[in-house]
Amino acid sequence: MNKQVRKAVIAGNWKMNKTPAETTALINEMKPLVAGADCDVVLCVPYVDIAAAVEAAKGSNIKIGAENVHFKASGAYTGEVSAEMLTACGVEYVVIGHSERRQYFGETDQTVNLRTLAAVNAGLKAIVCVGETLEQRELGYTETLLKYQTKMALTNVSKEQLENIIIAYEPVWAIGTGVTATAEQANEGNGFVRAAIAEVYGKDVAETVTVQYGGSMNAANAEELVAQEHVDGGLIGGASLKANDFSVIVKAASK
Repeated sequence: MNKQVRKAVIAGNWKMNKTPAETTALINEMKPLVAGADCDVVLCVPYVDIAAAVEAAKGSNIKIGAENVHFKASGAYTGEVSAEMLTACGVEYVVIGHSERRQYFGETDQTVNLRTLAAVNAGLKAIVCVGETLEQRELGYTETLLKYQTKMALTNVSKEQLENIIIAYEPVWAIGTGVTATAEQANEGNGFVRAAIAEVYGKDVAETVTVQYGGSMNAANAEELVAQEHVDGGLIGGASLKANDFSVIVKAASK
């Protein structure tokens, strides 16, 4: 993590958890624990929790994000939500291309790109996820795949728009499995992502982009992970649903 040139960001991805009332209670519990953090703190919550989250986070350093966004501004897309709808609700960040969206809901590299463009064009900050499966890693395709996914996601994204994009390296084999990449593996994966950005935008620009790690980062391993050169914080799953654990991760990224 190099705070001299880029931001450290800890973002919670709540997935399909918490009612609005539970959202309010959890954020109220978190607020004093993460106050004064020397990193950006974000909570990405289910659509139905956004209003409660925005209200509960008022006056704090916690920013609110959504977990997905459609690439059209409006239309006959039942069940979808547009970038303009999210900004109108007070959302600042949005997760795009999470492996669960790719695995269960047909997300592709092309739709990830379209959603990314829609998000940044609407003024949202996009947290774009990339990552390889265990089979792809064992076949030696990790670098090739991460560079491909990163470049695909950033197609037609300008250098100026890149300022509002975070890339989250999430090895699919380490999400929700309890298996965590070693600190060295996480740093290597994030390094491949940064190298891909450098190949398109130049090394100086790539050094300014926040690249998170997101494979089962928790209170026990966060400090070792964020100490790595290319790990600029994390996209946190299960640990973001526990105020104390999440605050430990935020404190690790604040050092």
